[in-house]
Amino acid sequence: MPPVADDDDAGVMGLTHVDPSPVDETPVEYKEGYFPPAQAARATTLGLGHHGPAYYLTRIQRYSSYAFTVFAALHLTNTSLVPLLARSVPEANRYLLLTRPYYQSAVAEPLLVALPLAAHVASGVALRFYRRRQALERYGAETHTDRKTIPWPSLSGTSALGYALVPLAGFHVWTARILPPYMHGDNSMISLSYISHGFALHPLVSFGGFIALVSVGTWHFAWGWAKWLGYTPAQASPTESRRHLTRKRRWYAINGVSLALTGLWLAGSLGIVGRGGKTGGWIGREFDELYNAMPLIRW
Repeated sequence: MPPVADDDDAGVMGLTHVDPSPVDETPVEYKEGYFPPAQAARATTLGLGHHGPAYYLTRIQRYSSYAFTVFAALHLTNTSLVPLLARSVPEANRYLLLTRPYYQSAVAEPLLVALPLAAHVASGVALRFYRRRQALERYGAETHTDRKTIPWPSLSGTSALGYALVPLAGFHVWTARILPPYMHGDNSMISLSYISHGFALHPLVSFGGFIALVSVGTWHFAWGWAKWLGYTPAQASPTESRRHLTRKRRWYAINGVSLALTGLWLAGSLGIVGRGGKTGGWIGREFDELYNAMPLIRW
């Protein structure tokens, strides 16, 4: 006859009693590869391969970053690598004017910049609200008071950098792509000399703003791509014997890449373009008008 469990340890039919616990923090639809490979095809055949909004929002966020990365690479080349090699703003302007029509054309700019950027930001915000709604449903929050007791989904460092990048990049786009056509009819005269002119007029704001823009942007790109490639510390295999060491190495590697990219970008944009000085003549006066129309930097 099998031994009888104590009342403190056993429940009905001799089973150990376990206190109820909350539902798993990660819904099924967020888990990649929930079905084993052998069952994936069968699940699709049975109609179980349906994906929820989180699946599609995540993929919109991922694939939109591909197109914008192409633009970022071109922009890095024109605003940093070429000035570093040319060692002169006027000389670098020649290459900028030759290549700019290819990624600022009426077709390329929306496809490489505007649409991917809008899709990336919108899908990230929508994904956060969707996960918030899922959390409220899992915990059965019905009233406003109940909702206030349930925290929002945690914000990752990569996402925080992305949100911080929005106003920085937005101000840069406004000064270089929106304000010149609005005031002067087009932006054909906007070049690296325009940026150099701003550094000479408002060095504190210009240097601080560019350092923030480039630093936040490169760290966001590096950690975002590490996530897409499955290389972040949190994505290290849980079954690996030296997982702690792997996580540490990945953290240093990603931050090292971020630091190197930031240094490279700033070497050209600050070291060469930032020291290019003012532009004289009527073009310089046009630049003065543009910068005087920017209330954020007139102080």
